[in-house]
Amino acid sequence: MILVDGITLLCNDLQVDPQDIVMAATMCEFSKQEFITGLQSLGIDSLEKFRERISFMRSELKDEQKFREIYNYAFGWAKEKGQKSLALDTAIGMWQLLFAEKQWPLVDHWCQFLQARHNKAISRDTWSQLLEFARIVVPALSNYDPEGAWPYLIDEFVDYLTECGIIQKDNVSDDWSYKL
Repeated sequence: MILVDGITLLCNDLQVDPQDIVMAATMCEFSKQEFITGLQSLGIDSLEKFRERISFMRSELKDEQKFREIYNYAFGWAKEKGQKSLALDTAIGMWQLLFAEKQWPLVDHWCQFLQARHNKAISRDTWSQLLEFARIVVPALSNYDPEGAWPYLIDEFVDYLTECGIIQKDNVSDDWSYKL
């Protein structure tokens, strides 16, 4: 088996931070056969080819559809076997990794909100809908529809942003503004 220490050594050899999102899928245990089969399927037979592949994998994250596939895969990959939901700490860690590449400016506020107000596991529905929220709704929330079909947790998040003064709504003009 290749365990965490072995993966860390591999990351060092590849000159990649083990916390980098492109390495997230490798941050687990692999049998020797799984590792070899995976490298062969990617056409990797040297460290140099592995480094090149990492650059390619990083560029794929910029593609909206590919990012969505990786994002959706991450839920199942990160949750514990036999569980339907994702542990909150794990979900927060995954969001910070995933949205570091996608650069959603509200990710830190979302994580703080969850720790302060939710403190429960994350359902697949919430996981999926957050990506849609981050993709569709601009950080200033100017196109947020409180009557929309967002999960209750996302509506609570918007209320939290307003309560904390991160987002301000002008009740006269119905305009929103965002403070970083």
